[in-house]
Amino acid sequence: MARQSASKPKAVAISPAHPDKAALLDFCRSMLLIRRFEERAGQLYGMGLIGGFCHLYIGQEAIAVGMQAAKGDGDQVITGYREHGHMLAAGMDPKGVMAELTGRAAGVSRGKGGSMHMFSTAAGFYGGHGIVGAQVSLGTGLALANRYRDDGKVAFVYFGDGAANQGQVYESFNMAELWSLPVVYVIENNQYAMGTSVERSSSETHLHKRGISFNIPGAEVDGMDVVAVREAGKMAAEHARSGKGPFILEMKTYRYRGHSMSDPGKYRTREEIDAVRKTRDPIEHLQERLETLDFADEAQIKAIDAEVKAIVADAAEFARTTPEPNPAELYTDVYLETVP
Repeated sequence: MARQSASKPKAVAISPAHPDKAALLDFCRSMLLIRRFEERAGQLYGMGLIGGFCHLYIGQEAIAVGMQAAKGDGDQVITGYREHGHMLAAGMDPKGVMAELTGRAAGVSRGKGGSMHMFSTAAGFYGGHGIVGAQVSLGTGLALANRYRDDGKVAFVYFGDGAANQGQVYESFNMAELWSLPVVYVIENNQYAMGTSVERSSSETHLHKRGISFNIPGAEVDGMDVVAVREAGKMAAEHARSGKGPFILEMKTYRYRGHSMSDPGKYRTREEIDAVRKTRDPIEHLQERLETLDFADEAQIKAIDAEVKAIVADAAEFARTTPEPNPAELYTDVYLETVP
């Protein structure tokens, strides 16, 4: 396959999206579901019903929902430990996801994955991963399998601005471009790697340019605009699926809560967070769009929110009362058993 010798990727234009009432209403419902789910998860954590670490997705909902709309049948998703929103966007039952957070047998990983290590191949979700950046190499491996099988599938690999500084990320970039692997790298740049701003931790803060030395094209996307995310996702997926190799999408977003529930967040001001909520909130942005296009009024949006809140309340009660795993489960899923 002929290779470009340019020192930097070509600029890629993202065409404007055509409004679609059904799609926008579905985006609104999915984003509200993630927001209300995460708010309730934070409450359960405070009550001691969720143990270990818990990383909330509040503020970043447009990315998981928009990219899910760009996926094709059989495409895979893999991400880090801030993955509750990704599971819900993939269509997983909120009861099963919440039960996993509380360590119950009815959880999507039978209560053994917890907040950071959920998994569902049935939903095309290949896990949240606790080791920073590890999912990038694993996701590149998924893309290698797709290329080997020539099955037309694309791997969507999510990681954050902190993980973007890990060495294994660049080993993966190099291999992906060398072998023209069908992979879309999605950098969820929420501005803070744990407690350090991207300006303090990265010499190149435009993270979509990180593929330049590997000749991987990239684009910066407003990660607070679900339609912009969807359109960028479709463009990147088509690039990868058509045999042109990897593509990098940098989603400029923001998390309202701390890095995890144990993070007091003293590295940023309340005024900064409030300013983002007031001017860039992804859900409010979409709701304004729905009203402007006359697709829904305030009463209809409130009705959707009420429906979502009821679903989340039911999931929380289920997660609180459903049985814990049998202690014998400690010995399952440890080794792969094969028939001789």
